[in-house]
Amino acid sequence: MSLTVAVQMDPIAHINIAGDSTFALMLAAQARGHRLFHYTAEDLNYSDGRVWAKADPVTVQRVVGDHYSFGDPVSLDLGDEADVILMRQDPPFDLGYITATHLLERIAHKTLVVNDPASVRNAPEKVFVLDYPQFMPPTLVTRSLDEARAFLAKHGEIVVKPLHGNGGKAIFKVGSDGANLSALIEVFNTMWREPHMVQAFLPAVAKGDKRIVLVDGEVAGAINRLPGEGEIRSNLAVGGSAVATELTAKECEICAVLGPELKKRGLLFVGIDVIGGEWLTEINVTSPTGIVAIETFDGTDVAGMIWDAIERKVAA
Repeated sequence: MSLTVAVQMDPIAHINIAGDSTFALMLAAQARGHRLFHYTAEDLNYSDGRVWAKADPVTVQRVVGDHYSFGDPVSLDLGDEADVILMRQDPPFDLGYITATHLLERIAHKTLVVNDPASVRNAPEKVFVLDYPQFMPPTLVTRSLDEARAFLAKHGEIVVKPLHGNGGKAIFKVGSDGANLSALIEVFNTMWREPHMVQAFLPAVAKGDKRIVLVDGEVAGAINRLPGEGEIRSNLAVGGSAVATELTAKECEICAVLGPELKKRGLLFVGIDVIGGEWLTEINVTSPTGIVAIETFDGTDVAGMIWDAIERKVAA
């Protein structure tokens, strides 16, 4: 089966091919004989029921500095000429991102979009996770300094982060003395109109923040991400390091509960984050990462598993 695959992503020239999950998916697709096209969300167009993009035919290779080659650009009808769309641009999950999901939703009955655009729109990372409070650390969503102070008084140490942030950016720990909490909430309220997420600090983060990848609702693999020296953030994008890992009984329980719902929503490639083997903090559906590190540490071909699932759905 040869598929036409349109990859909606950030500019390919700027990615780090050593660990980029989208690049790994493109390499795997190409190896299977699928035809690849690259475009950015800004290239989307709509008229008279059609959604199309100015797209570049692309071939990829794992060569630093020479990792892609474009053909002549075409106007690609995403409803009639593409079999699969990989929606892989990074957040921020802003109105541009949301608009892209609305446009792609209009052709999702004809072209398989991974992940399903309506489900992505309705399941932002730090909001979707609120559906599973039984697995979460104590959590507050607020813009109120008074509420944040009361939460701090109850839990001793807290973490404050943007509700729609990504990649470990703008995550702050506040100690029991509350130093700078008022200034931090002031800055957050100035920068973002939405509420912010405040959580009890989990000392277990020093032992890692596990990324577990699920493919069509089933566990595909996991890595444990360790924070760098002097950091509480373990995201690889901000200096964390990855090590091999296995799932705890609690993590298996979390995956068993989440899996059927992810599958039902058409969220085929998902990465969840779990701290201390028991605390679910995020459900990443917009542009999950981690598959290259998982393959490095345990040899699991997660990209291949994703394409197996995609090919099954296209053929169904």
